[in-house]
Amino acid sequence: MLTARRRSGLSRREALEGYVFLLPWILGFLFFTVGPIIASMALSLTDWQVGLDIKFIGLGNYVQMFTKDTNFWKSIGVTARYAMMALPAGIAVALSMALLLNNKVRGIGVFRTIYYLPAIISGVPVALLWSWVFNNEFGLLNWALGLVGIKGPAWLLDTKTALPALALMSLWGAGSLMIIYLSSLQAIPQELYEAAEIDGANGIRKFTHVTIPMLTPTILFNLVSGIIGVFQVFTSAWIMTQGGPNYATYFYVLHLYNNAFKYARMGYASALAWVLFVIVLALSAVVLRSSPYWVFYAGERE
Repeated sequence: MLTARRRSGLSRREALEGYVFLLPWILGFLFFTVGPIIASMALSLTDWQVGLDIKFIGLGNYVQMFTKDTNFWKSIGVTARYAMMALPAGIAVALSMALLLNNKVRGIGVFRTIYYLPAIISGVPVALLWSWVFNNEFGLLNWALGLVGIKGPAWLLDTKTALPALALMSLWGAGSLMIIYLSSLQAIPQELYEAAEIDGANGIRKFTHVTIPMLTPTILFNLVSGIIGVFQVFTSAWIMTQGGPNYATYFYVLHLYNNAFKYARMGYASALAWVLFVIVLALSAVVLRSSPYWVFYAGERE
């Protein structure tokens, strides 16, 4: 009986010590995550400009957003077009890089490092670098095109090329996805390839019937992560184009930023943030709901 009481007391003490160590994280989560989320939801129902009184307007911000704010719809369209260009290209390029770097050749570790290094650098430095690359007068890209007799366009000044240019720039970070694909490729059992060879499969058939099915969980993960990422693009447009020319690169988050910090409309900006959350959640849910039809898990049994 005494031993049971001692064990019970020791268990309570261990639990208390555990909660004490967890307390900084719990407080941080409550004050810096849950608190701002609740505050933004409340602010989305108000008309609040910084420096003025807060006025409750219910769903007024959402009504204005969908019925009167033309820039809202422009930003949705721009972001959607960017996603359709950047997301498939990023997945394809990252997978291609991973397939190349999965070969066993001398110095492969060096090549993997070189291909991954660009993903380490992001944000403003990358935007400034690509501003120079896309410069229509002395940019590296137009210089390379000139070597083969092609006159390059004003990439960031033309409404037809500005958005594709930013989509091309997004491939700079493909190295982070490449690492994920590479680890998944190396986890594919070699027995599957050997069995496919015995059945007479060539390289293309092994890729389509073994590699791709085994990579579908990774593709699903990168697809959902990519959807979340492309709808939050901001730095490149803010630094390189300011949303121009003629709103050609006016992304959704740039519209949110302008309302929050340029026009000081915090209530309306909070409503924009919640609509963005719903859009990303809905698209992610659609992808996840479709996954049983195209994602293969090796441990599953019919």
